[in-house]
Amino acid sequence: MKTSPVIIIGGGLAGCEAAWQLIQRGYAVHLMEMKPQKFSPAHKMEHLAELVCSNSLKSNNLDSAPGLLKQELRRLNSLILSVADQTAVAAGSALAVDRAEFAKNVEAKLKEQKNFTLIRTEVTQIPQDALTIVATGPLTSDPLAQSINQMLGGSYLYFYDAIAPIIEADSINMDKVYWASRYDKGTPDYLNCPLCEEEYKRFRQELLEGEKVAAKSFEEVRHFEGCLPIEVLAMRGEDTLAFGPMKPVGLINPKTGAMPYAVVQLRRENISGNFLNMVGFQTKLTWPEQKRIFRLIPGLENAEFARLGSIHRNTYIHSPSLLQPSLQLKTNHNIFFAGQITGVEGYMESTAMGLLAGLNSAAILEGKQLQPPPPACAIGALLHYITSPASAANFQPMNINFGILEHLPVKKMKKKEKHILYVKRALQALNDWMNSQHLN
Repeated sequence: MKTSPVIIIGGGLAGCEAAWQLIQRGYAVHLMEMKPQKFSPAHKMEHLAELVCSNSLKSNNLDSAPGLLKQELRRLNSLILSVADQTAVAAGSALAVDRAEFAKNVEAKLKEQKNFTLIRTEVTQIPQDALTIVATGPLTSDPLAQSINQMLGGSYLYFYDAIAPIIEADSINMDKVYWASRYDKGTPDYLNCPLCEEEYKRFRQELLEGEKVAAKSFEEVRHFEGCLPIEVLAMRGEDTLAFGPMKPVGLINPKTGAMPYAVVQLRRENISGNFLNMVGFQTKLTWPEQKRIFRLIPGLENAEFARLGSIHRNTYIHSPSLLQPSLQLKTNHNIFFAGQITGVEGYMESTAMGLLAGLNSAAILEGKQLQPPPPACAIGALLHYITSPASAANFQPMNINFGILEHLPVKKMKKKEKHILYVKRALQALNDWMNSQHLN
């Protein structure tokens, strides 16, 4: 090799994607991953690319913003999307994966590459003189977080996120639940636990009164609005859950022919279907309280939990003031940041920033400068959001959505029609950018 290996710190989605993009362009990568030497509070597997929250990568529909982002990543030869498609489990219009098979396959694909070296050790200091991609994610270890904080002069933020429980399928009382998709669209990939009004109100009250895991005394809890704990939603009003994650609309119970007052939906967690994820039920209830309260749900009276929900800190930097559009640190061009630590929220969003960090670092090694993708496409819009000065004042983590894409000046029309126009423009913009940057 003509160059020293690029150092990537963190073996999550962003780190793995960045490594893949570099390797495909002939560059050597040293990926530093602290597991199994040390695990974060939410990680359990030794493999790379572990999904610690839901196993869903959100909608696959091309007329949705998450679906558009996936399509763009596929066109850019994303490792993460390729493996996700190969390890998908039934989830209606969403792309969900068998998380164990997914992680194993991502790691295996990387280990097959001759320019890839996996070094399993905890990094506590960022190299200052080597080309380095920091992709340690929202669960950055405390020693490294402190090091980053010192390097960035205190421009370091955090919020709290929670993960949903997983239930063993054979512990569910199938006489009380039913498989269905909303409005019978697509295949019936969601198992629905119906609640009457009395059951719903009791369940909500127990959520409110249940014991929660307390934050440390010196930490301010700031939840991300797109992934609120179920008990926080319950606090926002008597009907918030019934109009949110427990919305029954379009889910007629075939046993009664009527729509229930509320439902709890379960989604397959793996290909075999022996584990089910509680959709939208991320929580910070204590583990004993989770068992007690969630067993009040019809059909889950004897539920066995393969994993209980937990709370963890999500860490991110103030990217608009710190990063260039290349994802390089303004004060040290050897250092890139990628993934959720940059302030994007979500699996695919994290993957996208890892992909861009890999492409940009490869361009530098080639003596070139990659132009940023345009904000008319999903990847470009995410990049623009996290690096634009306009985002600085009220910066918080962001999922992909049509609202952050470059404005499309159109007359009033139906939302779906407008989204289709956004998608057509985005894919054309992405193709034009790829051609101009010789990425095809």
